[in-house]
Amino acid sequence: MSDSVEFEHVDVFTTGALGAPGRRVFYLQARAGNRVASVRCEKQQAAAIAQYLRRALAHLPIIEGGRFPESMALTPPDDEPFVLGSVGLEFRKESDLFTLVLREFDTDDVTDEDEDGDDDSDDLFGDDDEVDEGRTVRVSITRNQALAFCDHTDKIVAAGRPDCEYCKRPVDPDGHFCPRMN
Repeated sequence: MSDSVEFEHVDVFTTGALGAPGRRVFYLQARAGNRVASVRCEKQQAAAIAQYLRRALAHLPIIEGGRFPESMALTPPDDEPFVLGSVGLEFRKESDLFTLVLREFDTDDVTDEDEDGDDDSDDLFGDDDEVDEGRTVRVSITRNQALAFCDHTDKIVAAGRPDCEYCKRPVDPDGHFCPRMN
């Protein structure tokens, strides 16, 4: 399947989580008017994208008085979002926009053997003739939208379960087994 959704301009690019702490499911989401695209991701993936965007923003001049999205809240996904695999990021000076390319996780990359039983572990990118890119969401955002995404993502990631002061593992509402307190 090779579906691609492209947003040249978005109203909001955000992240959010649905569910109780410890069982939250994270999403990246782009919205433009009535168009919405959601991608399921891991908390660490959302945090890494925010961290990378912050590093890129640090090398660019600050824009004064930019427009920030009014609501960064996640809209519950209608469709079946794909699971995030790789992420591409570029900054285009001529348009002053960041472009993120969110690619679907390819389960074929998980196996070490293909159909004929050969070990393809040394062929990380596969044959060029057999590339199936899967679904992608391509989102272009302004520097202010990138900054808003970073700030919001930091809050969402920090809103999870607190860490145990001894072992640094997340503490569930009903407690947890702490190896250092054993």
